[in-house]
Amino acid sequence: MIVEKCIIVEGRSDKLNIEPIFAEHVQIICTNGTISEDALLDLLEPFEECRFYTLFDADKSGEKLRKLTKRIYSEAVHLFIPRTYIEVANAPKKVLAQLLNEASFSVHKQYLSS
Repeated sequence: MIVEKCIIVEGRSDKLNIEPIFAEHVQIICTNGTISEDALLDLLEPFEECRFYTLFDADKSGEKLRKLTKRIYSEAVHLFIPRTYIEVANAPKKVLAQLLNEASFSVHKQYLSS
């Protein structure tokens, strides 16, 4: 299966929170927290044909990862959760679904309603 979109998140709990929202195949890549430039390059190398998106926490480590990703993959699309939730893992699925839908991901409609 060819993956066209890859979304980079910080950790497993972020991945578990967004994974059920997608109504299309999206490769979710976890950095597992702070990561070096070389480690990020190695992590993303198998997916270089993908369109990269980032979804990091609204905190210091998330900003550090965002800056690193911008430097290495300037074409990546950066998605931002509302600062109210601070962590992707804590954001309600409805909020995440709206954010992902606006970024042209196909999401399950059940997460957009209510």
